[in-house]
Amino acid sequence: MIPSCFNIRVYGVLIQAGKVLVTDEVRSGIRMTKFPGGGLEFGEGIKECLIREFKEELNVTVEVQNLFYINDFYQVSSFNEQQQLVSIYYKVVLKKGEIKTTEIPFLFETNEPQCFRWLKLNELSRDDVTFPIDKIVIEKLIN
Repeated sequence: MIPSCFNIRVYGVLIQAGKVLVTDEVRSGIRMTKFPGGGLEFGEGIKECLIREFKEELNVTVEVQNLFYINDFYQVSSFNEQQQLVSIYYKVVLKKGEIKTTEIPFLFETNEPQCFRWLKLNELSRDDVTFPIDKIVIEKLIN
């Protein structure tokens, strides 16, 4: 099937103390590790989306800084073959709140199938994340 619409995704690259934040999630029965963020809603600005996603998922306030990466190639969504992904990554800094993390992947402490982990920048690998565009972002962080 040929995609018939765009799915715009906005993600935050949060680096602290030589580590980058990722999220482990289970959606539609699929286990995934990715950067925090999500889908742009109609009528919402890109940076507003990212601030909202961090507030919803982590209950923290971030400041959106510089643009880090946008995919410039065709990528079909892993969840809906009718959608072409446009993924936008910004560096962000934590302004308010505390991030609750685990060291063990997919260790969910609530009914919400999502948890957060810090990955050491000097130990990063493409295999640390699930999706093709995130793998490119990991490569950019490594280099």
